Amino acid sequence: MSKRRHLRKDSRDFTGGGIFGLPGSHGSTGDKEMDERIESLVNDWACESSNALVQELIVTALKMGRDCLPDGDLKLYNRALKEMRRTSSVFGPFTDERKLSIFGSARTKPDEPEFQAAVAFARKMREAGFMSITGAGPGIMEAAQEGSGRDGSFGLNIKLPFEQGANHHIDGDEKLIDFNYFFTRKLAFVKESDAIAAFPGGFGTMDELFEVLTLIQTGKAQVVPIVLVDAEGGTYWKTWMQFVQDHLFRLGLISEDDFRLFKITTDLDEAVEEIVTFFSNFHSYRYVGKNLVMRLQKPVTKELLAKLNSEYLDLLEDGEFEACEARPQEADEPHLADLPRLMCHKRRGMAGRFRELINEVNRVP
Repeated sequence: MSKRRHLRKDSRDFTGGGIFGLPGSHGSTGDKEMDERIESLVNDWACESSNALVQELIVTALKMGRDCLPDGDLKLYNRALKEMRRTSSVFGPFTDERKLSIFGSARTKPDEPEFQAAVAFARKMREAGFMSITGAGPGIMEAAQEGSGRDGSFGLNIKLPFEQGANHHIDGDEKLIDFNYFFTRKLAFVKESDAIAAFPGGFGTMDELFEVLTLIQTGKAQVVPIVLVDAEGGTYWKTWMQFVQDHLFRLGLISEDDFRLFKITTDLDEAVEEIVTFFSNFHSYRYVGKNLVMRLQKPVTKELLAKLNSEYLDLLEDGEFEACEARPQEADEPHLADLPRLMCHKRRGMAGRFRELINEVNRVP
């Protein structure tokens, strides 16, 4: 009988409760005898509380085989699942650490100001208690890992026929993960991070940044602080912002609230403050049924409730903001049970406005 490795004490849900809210079931092959054999196998393997989900994974794999999927498809799904398992295994022991994903060009040279800015920024963030997650390659990625230090960073390397290889700051480290697919790598960047920082970069940087913004805007990922950082005197993000304003906002393709999801700066201390302040009182949130429950680090005061119920009711579908204790549905996160809470029936969407609400909560002395 296999013994289960206890890598983490909680399930990290970057969707804010959407994963916990998914219905769990054993799944069925349609063959009662086969279902019983699978159930017996999983019970013998000792997956404990995860038995039902593991059974469903096996059932799904068997169904794919019965569907006679092409070998190419099966290889893709199999490799992707292995990469996701490896990611959870590597990040598991570091669940309690705040982490920051840093994006930027692989082509930035060590003597360029953007490289030096990334080194200094990552060092400041490590001093503030954040580990860094980068793509493990050269350029901005190498700079960030130099600043974070080997012990303070993770590398998510993508296998490419050119340009990319693990930099010497992370090469050979147990926190280095090799990915064959960009989509599993990008999932890891978002799933495991508490904040995002982007430095000037090419198609890859734009892809990563716009994916994060899309996931947050559509409610598929939690609202997190996002800083777009340039070297002093740099115009990369100013030019990017001009494009976004002139071609996305002017044409009504995004809303004004969306600009509240990120901050552009050339001041490294300002970038650090933007991220650190986000967690000065706010801790996390998740959806419990129709309600959003926000976990805080300081008690909910009457003054805060009055402020929210006076100025942020546009965020609500109905009702008011109220203080509450941990909901029964949050029993799967026992380590958060004692945190003070705010609860409301929030309108879906409005991520930028919700970001303002978090700012308000963080103003509590």
